[in-house]
Amino acid sequence: MALNIKPCDVFLTRGHGLLSKAVRLFSRGIGESRTKVNHVGVVVDEGTLKTCVVVEALIKVREHKLWDRYGPPRKDFVAIYRPLNISEEEMSTIIAEAREQVGKNFGFLKIAAHFLDWCLMGAYFFRRLTKDGDYPICSWVVAHAFSKAGKHFEVEPDAAQPDDIWDFVQANKDKYEEIHPLKRVWD
Repeated sequence: MALNIKPCDVFLTRGHGLLSKAVRLFSRGIGESRTKVNHVGVVVDEGTLKTCVVVEALIKVREHKLWDRYGPPRKDFVAIYRPLNISEEEMSTIIAEAREQVGKNFGFLKIAAHFLDWCLMGAYFFRRLTKDGDYPICSWVVAHAFSKAGKHFEVEPDAAQPDDIWDFVQANKDKYEEIHPLKRVWD
């Protein structure tokens, strides 16, 4: 499939491992439908599914080709959404801010803070204490980069979870267009 993936496209993934399932479980809000995704990243260089370059927080924040991480034999599902309401200047800001995070170590403490807030029925308490950008998590990288350009996902960047970003792009069809549905990139 020769999709043209553009800079600032947001990709969200649904993994099948235990950690992925735990993230989906603990990011589900009270009364909310089942969480569909557990990870998020942003495209920084245009290309096809095989050639576009992304930034995402793994063990470290990395810049690499989307295909290298999600192509065969990986079974993760990937959805891609394109923002419809950003200028060239905002796009440059988002890309520069995402790239600024590359090389930083993953914020495992922030994951613990998300879990503790979940235990408090979603209160934004422990995440507020971990505002430090030195140790980012995936949703923070995306939400923070977009916030630098004045774009938000209706949640504080420090409180953002992949599910919040998913809910926002799903609910705001006037601001985000689905480029690739949630399925394997190689199907």
